[in-house]
Amino acid sequence: MAETQRMTQSERTDLSDQRMLDAAVRLIVERGPEKTTLKDVGELAGYSRGLAGYRFGSKAGLFEFIVRAIGERWLKDLTRVTAGLAGIDAICAATDQHMRFCREAPDRVRAFYMLWFDSVSPSSGVKQVVAGIHDRRRKDVAQWIRAGVAAGEAHITMEEDAIAGQFGASIVGIVYHWLQHVDDLDEVAALHDNLKRTMRMALGVATDNPEDEQ
Repeated sequence: MAETQRMTQSERTDLSDQRMLDAAVRLIVERGPEKTTLKDVGELAGYSRGLAGYRFGSKAGLFEFIVRAIGERWLKDLTRVTAGLAGIDAICAATDQHMRFCREAPDRVRAFYMLWFDSVSPSSGVKQVVAGIHDRRRKDVAQWIRAGVAAGEAHITMEEDAIAGQFGASIVGIVYHWLQHVDDLDEVAALHDNLKRTMRMALGVATDNPEDEQ
């Protein structure tokens, strides 16, 4: 308690946000978004039942915080692993990092995509946030493809935006499969590998591994 009291207000806020993020992720995975309440999030995080309501205002505010927090973590990791890469190298690095994120932080990934899929509901409060993340993902992939083409490392026969759209749809489809088979990470890893092979073919990139061209 004394250590907490010595923290600055900003540090205490960051700590409470982290605890409530962890609590909310746990409840969403266990109960689903609909049955996750602000009161339960605050109590599970170790605070008063009213703190989450005061901090986020509503469940929509809480869910937006979760999507943004996990999305920012993903963007940070993605920026790191794709730095200096272009074309298929960047796409494969991003795909591998997505799989790594699934293995290292499975509950966060599952909660993120549960809210992602829930955003199609007319009453969802995170629709615009999810749309923004989806658009950013598509633009990043399209830019990697353009850079690969400019460097002579990719030879595409369709628009880069179309390939980027297919990549994004495939990632979402893989996660949907995982949500239905949460104990089958090996199959999810195989689907990520298949996506890399598909992207190689779409970009006209040869491979030294004959199995990648099957």
